[in-house]
Amino acid sequence: MAKIFSEIASRTAHWMGQPSAFIGATAACIIWAVSGPIFNYSDTWQLVINTATTVLTFLAVFLIQNSQNRDGAAIQAKLDELLRAVGKARTQFIGIEHLSDQQIELIRAALEKQAAKLKGKQKSAEDTVDRLLDRF
Repeated sequence: MAKIFSEIASRTAHWMGQPSAFIGATAACIIWAVSGPIFNYSDTWQLVINTATTVLTFLAVFLIQNSQNRDGAAIQAKLDELLRAVGKARTQFIGIEHLSDQQIELIRAALEKQAAKLKGKQKSAEDTVDRLLDRF
């Protein structure tokens, strides 16, 4: 089931990102607006566009989230491989996406602090980042 959904989500997300999908959605809105006088701008006329956009938006959220989850996982795998392959990289960074937001923020702040100190002065990593990574 997950594989089928992933395939459908991938194809649909790709299609939704095309100019033709935007043009089609814009054309549907224009047709709806132009048809207003024909239906005397009735409540049913308004309900059609409101219901259609709500349902499509609701479904699109799941498709977009699925695409973002897959993209994020693929990017993390690629970054983890780079960390593993580069000689001087700290492999403790592999998997830090599973830490809490607060833990990641501590590491990010330590890295920024380290970068500010390293502007051409030192060539070795400051041990505070390494200690943070070891602690988590």
